[in-house]
Amino acid sequence: MNPLNRRNFLRNVSLGSVAAISIPNIVSAAVSAEKTKKVTLKKEGVVLFQGDSITDAGRKRDNDQPNTGAALGGGYALMAAADLLLKNADKNLKIYNKGISGNKVFQLADRWDIECLAIKPDVLSILVGVNDFWHTLNGNYKGTIQTYKQDYDKLLARTKQQLPDVQLIIGEPFAVAGVKAVDEKWYPAFDEYRAAARALADKYQAGFIPYQAVFDKAIKSAPGAYWTGDGVHPSVAGAQLMAEAWLQCVK
Repeated sequence: MNPLNRRNFLRNVSLGSVAAISIPNIVSAAVSAEKTKKVTLKKEGVVLFQGDSITDAGRKRDNDQPNTGAALGGGYALMAAADLLLKNADKNLKIYNKGISGNKVFQLADRWDIECLAIKPDVLSILVGVNDFWHTLNGNYKGTIQTYKQDYDKLLARTKQQLPDVQLIIGEPFAVAGVKAVDEKWYPAFDEYRAAARALADKYQAGFIPYQAVFDKAIKSAPGAYWTGDGVHPSVAGAQLMAEAWLQCVK
């Protein structure tokens, strides 16, 4: 290899390495800025992912078995679970996904006894809120930001009363502006839902995942449409981005 080609080769390898490490660094920086509380995994621990379609991600709802690909869906919950199971083989974790597409907080509450409290999770991760706002735009849902705050507060209070030792992780509702469904009609109203989730995480001493900051930083590396097809539902890359952020909440 002549010196010029060698320099070009080394330069390209260097640029590729920067690109490869930039996203994990972006995630770490966004989550670290929150100084979020981290959860501890215990032996025989149960981890439950709850939420809407972003969590659901096409899971097979008739499969109740933990740690199975079909039951975990094809999104961030599966990707985070795979990492947890790989790195904690000695703990014999049981990981479930009970997200349901379209759900708002009151719909989580309607199924909470069976699909949360009966499972008795040691770590409970909740991502909900985008539908509580999005569905108001087409007139099919009359809920307000106050509805979201009150419903979510009641759900968390009920959870802590029944499961006082549960470790909570609350994901921030997020949207990528300018990608299909997410337009100017979302703002500034949607930002109130993000703020409400953050406030509830503080109130219940939960880990908080700043998904909006994570996506905002990620679009500096690739366009919004790379991370989400419609501004709400993550692509494969977006789901991995979310999983990386989620894993930052585990000690």
